[in-house]
Amino acid sequence: MRGLPPAAWAYVCTVVTLGTACIALSSFGGIDWTTLAVLAVLSVVCESVPALLSSANARVSLSYSAGLASVVLLGPVGAALVGASAVVTGRRDVALVKRLFNSAQFALSGYLAGVVYQAAGGTVGKPTDGSFPGIIPPYVAAVITYVAVNLGLVAVILILTKKAPMWGFRWAPVGQLTVGQLAYGMFGLLIAAPWRVVGPFSAVLVLLPMFIARWALEQTRRQREAQAATIAALCQAVETKDYYTRGHSERVSRGATMIAREIGMRPERVGAVRYAGMLHDVGKLGVPTRVLQKSGALSEEEFAAIQLHPMRGLEIVRDIGFLDEALAGIMHHHERMDGTGYPMGLAGSEIPEFARVISVADAFDSMTSTRSYRPAMPNEAGIAELRRCAGTHFDPAVVEAFIAAIERNGWTRPDPVVPPEGEETAQQDHDDPSAPLRVAGEGVRP
Repeated sequence: MRGLPPAAWAYVCTVVTLGTACIALSSFGGIDWTTLAVLAVLSVVCESVPALLSSANARVSLSYSAGLASVVLLGPVGAALVGASAVVTGRRDVALVKRLFNSAQFALSGYLAGVVYQAAGGTVGKPTDGSFPGIIPPYVAAVITYVAVNLGLVAVILILTKKAPMWGFRWAPVGQLTVGQLAYGMFGLLIAAPWRVVGPFSAVLVLLPMFIARWALEQTRRQREAQAATIAALCQAVETKDYYTRGHSERVSRGATMIAREIGMRPERVGAVRYAGMLHDVGKLGVPTRVLQKSGALSEEEFAAIQLHPMRGLEIVRDIGFLDEALAGIMHHHERMDGTGYPMGLAGSEIPEFARVISVADAFDSMTSTRSYRPAMPNEAGIAELRRCAGTHFDPAVVEAFIAAIERNGWTRPDPVVPPEGEETAQQDHDDPSAPLRVAGEGVRP
């Protein structure tokens, strides 16, 4: 238990003690030990091969199915014993303290789920034809209890070990974990239902669809990892063109995500706008470096090359299928509410919502980051500039949503950038509304 904070150490000891007490203080009369042994072995096998989700730290155990089957077949005490079998696992990367905690919290989850199952009218034992559909409501109550207790116990240890915040708890994979746990929990009824007819072979019959489900979760995780790697590679390629823009794409993505949540976008759209923020400047790969790094006024041809970068970006990523609505944000993030933007001169509501969101986050990060021609603006000055340009350059509602999100969550400014000696850097920034691009013979341009 070395390495755990004192509060976490005490919590683990408390959970282990409670889990042990559930078993030690109970009566074992009437337990079918053969059924218990089969379900315990199934639980250990499943616990040894958890399904990884989109985060490498988020796993959902297939042992939920065995634990909840034991609620029906064995009752609270049997379910606690099956849960306690998690102390034995084939995973070598799990430390002893974690095994003890997992076995105790699974024992508690199983015991309490069994109590709720019986309280809701469920009958312990091998289901018969007459058990259905009456068994379903108490079983669903048991599944919800099992998942809620498990998530609650895990959430506390994450908070105590400072792997998750106490307030504003937003552990990204928690939704996936909940869905996965509920799904695997329902498999438990599929194991229990035919037990009277086929006996322990019932567990074997369910293993195949369980592992197919696990494989599907693995494929989803790997697909998302591949998507993230693709986007990271494109962003890195863009940011090598200018020292000052390193980290810009990630910050714009974070700002766009803050706005999206503030205005109530659905979770899948929040994910898409995050991608759009990461890739909004990918079209700069098609702009000559000498144009980006030019210190004097741009020629008309050079300015046109800058204006075409959103279209170049669309050409580069349009065949990446998972971007979907993000493509509109990449294409139109330099349009302006008054119709004087580029590349198509859209105005007002003609501008896609993603583009209106990205343009605000893009401009704010540009203004509050160091550039070769000026130091970073204070956040307050950047906010004032956004408000000044609201209605002409930016969507006023998006501006106010961004400001509200910053006031609530803060904004992490990048450290001042000092380019290495001899490093060529951009002398103008097309994202900065406070310093429009200079075009030869015609002053400044948006």
